[in-house]
Amino acid sequence: MGVLGIGLSYGAATLVAMFAGMPIAFALGAVALVFMAIFMPAASLDTVTQNVYEEMASITLLSIPLFILKGAAIGKSRAGQDLYSALHAWLHRIPGGLGVANVFACALFAAMAGSSPATCSAIGSAGIPEMRKRGYSGGFAAGIIAAGGTLGILLPPSITMILFAVAAEKSLGRLFLAGIGPGLLLVTLFGLYAVFRFRKEFAMAQAAYEKSGTESPILHRDDFTMAERFTMLPRVLPFVLLLTGVMIALYGGYATPSETAGLGGLLALALIALIYSVWRPSDLAPILQSTVRESTMLMLIIGMSLLYSYVMSYLHISQSAAESIVAMHLPRWELLAAILVMVVVLGFFLPPVSIILMTAPIILPPLRAADFDIIWFGVVMTIVMEMGLIHPPVGLNIFVIRNVAPDIPLSEVIWGTLPFVLLMMLAVLLLCFFPEISTWLPNLVMGPDGGR
Repeated sequence: MGVLGIGLSYGAATLVAMFAGMPIAFALGAVALVFMAIFMPAASLDTVTQNVYEEMASITLLSIPLFILKGAAIGKSRAGQDLYSALHAWLHRIPGGLGVANVFACALFAAMAGSSPATCSAIGSAGIPEMRKRGYSGGFAAGIIAAGGTLGILLPPSITMILFAVAAEKSLGRLFLAGIGPGLLLVTLFGLYAVFRFRKEFAMAQAAYEKSGTESPILHRDDFTMAERFTMLPRVLPFVLLLTGVMIALYGGYATPSETAGLGGLLALALIALIYSVWRPSDLAPILQSTVRESTMLMLIIGMSLLYSYVMSYLHISQSAAESIVAMHLPRWELLAAILVMVVVLGFFLPPVSIILMTAPIILPPLRAADFDIIWFGVVMTIVMEMGLIHPPVGLNIFVIRNVAPDIPLSEVIWGTLPFVLLMMLAVLLLCFFPEISTWLPNLVMGPDGGR
């Protein structure tokens, strides 16, 4: 059987395993082992554990469980609710200020937790009931939290970016910095849409009131005194200090990414102990259990994805696919569009972790040959994968929101997220026309990146 036949069989077997309902890690590992047994020397099966260990023996990957610990420490406390309440108090005078507050709360929480589901759960549990109580539609409330949660894989520390840095063999610090500008761009776009959507819902509520006399809670405005606003500031400052301390340690050159992750985890535990009195073993148990559970799941997926990619490389599937793409002689922007469409399609079925580790060996060589900045592409690919978190059929954030607000119909949640998918597409276009949005900050802090 030729390389083309083996490659098609490999892809078909993977789809069959996944659609059969197998967990992603087991599906990838099972397919890799079967093809190793059929097409590779028998001795290769004896080195499976060694290969997986060598692929995962990266000091950068060590930071993943530590960042998860930091996110769990914050997510299992009342930090999300306090952060949201303080931002709402300061932004309530802006039209749609409650929605804007949710966007900023998601951004700040994502920058501390590095996880989209954790952000959706922590901010959504406080933000969605408050928005609905004040007359916002269920679809808008769910959509803005689901979209805001996607910032967890773009703003540093992002677990997805850690994996891309490993797969592309690029500087993690540079990649983290490259995500800040696009992250702020998305926060701005989401905030502007929140203002626009509020004005629309406010006008509809006002017209209904004038017509039928039915008064919606959205017509009422909250009011906070200056004293109340300043009283809420201490709830936010410790977590802003945590975020600032971690960023200074990482970008100031005082600590490696793994050391920074450990520092962030310890600081997060210290803060929740001091502020929320979470220090007893019974209080810490859910945090540690969540960390171990999520880390084990993620590292198992990473290990099996790396084995899957190793088999692809050994059988020359990835090299042949890359050569075929190059042989098509597509113009560089058409090449980029084709690759991003492929990522979108994969996002229908796979989480970002698997997409990166499975596709990197195939897509990075043609992109380097076309002289694309790989750091810039990593950010663009991350935004495209964010779309997969808020559109069906997988849409992980959609199902997190369903758990947080089960009374909102699934159809409303999906329709509520679609405008944000369009805003992400707009952000990708802006990054293509103005790549400096992503590259300016890392070049300023770390100097120009000479390699591709």
